[in-house]
Amino acid sequence: MSQSNATLLPIDVVIMAAGKGTRMKSALPKVLHKLAGRPLLRHVIDTASSLSARSITVITGHGATEVERPLQDWMSHRGDISLKTVRQEPQLGTGHAVQQAVPVLPDDGVCLILNGDVPLIEVDTLRQLLADCAGERLALLTVDMPDPTGYGRIVRESGAVRAIIEHKDASEAQRQIAEIYTGVMALPNARLKAWLARLTNDNVQKEYYLTDIVKFAVADGAGVVGSKTADRVQVDGVNSPVQLAELERAYQLRVARRLMEQGVRLADPARFDLRGELICEQDVEIDVNCIFEGKVDLGEGVRIGANCVIANAHIAAGAVIHPFTHIEGEKLGVSVGPGALIGPFARLRPGADLGAEVHIGNFVEVKNSTLAKGAKANHLAYLGDATVGERVNYGAGSITANYDGANKHRTVIEDDVHVGSNCVLVAPVTLGKGGTVGGGSTITKDMPPGSLGVARGKQVNLANWNRPVKKKP
Repeated sequence: MSQSNATLLPIDVVIMAAGKGTRMKSALPKVLHKLAGRPLLRHVIDTASSLSARSITVITGHGATEVERPLQDWMSHRGDISLKTVRQEPQLGTGHAVQQAVPVLPDDGVCLILNGDVPLIEVDTLRQLLADCAGERLALLTVDMPDPTGYGRIVRESGAVRAIIEHKDASEAQRQIAEIYTGVMALPNARLKAWLARLTNDNVQKEYYLTDIVKFAVADGAGVVGSKTADRVQVDGVNSPVQLAELERAYQLRVARRLMEQGVRLADPARFDLRGELICEQDVEIDVNCIFEGKVDLGEGVRIGANCVIANAHIAAGAVIHPFTHIEGEKLGVSVGPGALIGPFARLRPGADLGAEVHIGNFVEVKNSTLAKGAKANHLAYLGDATVGERVNYGAGSITANYDGANKHRTVIEDDVHVGSNCVLVAPVTLGKGGTVGGGSTITKDMPPGSLGVARGKQVNLANWNRPVKKKP
């Protein structure tokens, strides 16, 4: 079969995700541990989805119910790919695992076998492997390891792959081989089924090794191709918290380098974390220890101060996010307008929609509220479920009392209103355009435009007041 014809064959992806992950020392199934904010298995599924596969079959075992629960949600945006799950119970080796997928694999097409704990494999690498398979050969993804202990060795004769020998079954000479099998292979479905049927557990572990199909392929005269990658990070698996942390850093450094190549200025690429999607326009600056989650886009000239956490937000050109600011957009998102100044120590919650040149200062929280151009809340304040007009000045210590114990209510503050310090605006309430609220007031009724609202107890001064004196012991 020619390579061009092979590319037209359907691709059926099989992902092995049945292992317990004992070395993780966790009740959570290994493939659900997170890297860059996503479960390991989610990384693999997202990569497989990018191959335009016909189907994805996930083999579960340990914690099967927990692993299977989120799969449909993860694939909800890819309705063109059939998602299937099969269970391996008990776990009797990698060959036994793939045998569980045989009933759901069509006879035609090419099977691509991946591992749910190898999260950073890239689409281009898999496309090359599929091209090497060409719809008829057994193609193995391999890599040279400085320390190959524990891995299956690739045994070659005159350059051709002849076998994979598991570490525990390898001779001393074979253990000196640096080229190892990564656990990723591509081969025709029909041949996979035939070779799986011939597996035995005649080995030290008494398990059914998927790697034994190599000797069947050699015996049958089928081509066996070793497709070597030089990028070890792509094929590194996660078996312990240490390995997970190492891959996290490797992933983040790659992302940081890509951003810097696009012109983003990172103060220190080793102190940067992306756990979602980050889009940056020209001349963006990001200081140290910032975390980006969900989908975040930063406009031209945006500056992000140190130690900020930003999730699901649009930050327009020229805005400055000062240090220690927390922006949590969740489903409603957060929008920060051009030239706005946010923080330090500010918190923007879902539904915060800030216009141009808005100022949100230290220890100010904004939730489900819109602030029009030039509005300011510079210190120690809360705005929840509010509509704030242009040029409003919102005083320190002031809050909108938006919740009555059962329902949320809205506060409307019209253009050019000045709210003094330590005020409580009890919603629903409207402060008319140009009005002023005296400091320390609790406002429960609407204010007409241009009016002064004062609602506080009358001050009483007692002359010649003697302070209490501390009693002597």
